[in-house]
Amino acid sequence: MTESNQKILPFLSFKGNAEEAVNFYISFFPEAKIISLEHITDNAYGEPGKVLNVLFEIMGQQFMAMDMDGTHSPEFSWAVSMFINCSSENEFDMIFGKLSESGFVMMGPEPVLEFKKVAWVTDKYNVTWQLVWK
Repeated sequence: MTESNQKILPFLSFKGNAEEAVNFYISFFPEAKIISLEHITDNAYGEPGKVLNVLFEIMGQQFMAMDMDGTHSPEFSWAVSMFINCSSENEFDMIFGKLSESGFVMMGPEPVLEFKKVAWVTDKYNVTWQLVWK
């Protein structure tokens, strides 16, 4: 596993679909990439072939993720969300469109205070994102 220079990284525990989710995110986020990916090879760590750990980057922010079996995997909650400052309306619209595909729009897009657009969306993997564009 490649080490990150960041001291704190969001760590996402998926229910067996971490690689699918990460590939979804890197398919549309600007400058997104997988830095390292390690699969489970030993039953002691879970189902062989699933993700033991993956380090990936979205818009300069690094994340880690893994697969957990259904009995030990916690549910994602909108109590924790990924906040994105979009640099343009086009970027906001593109990211919102992708995240809301098969997801759930909790709010927006709509203007809020000094922001021209704000949205809160839970994607198809149950990860919640807040998007803003000034």
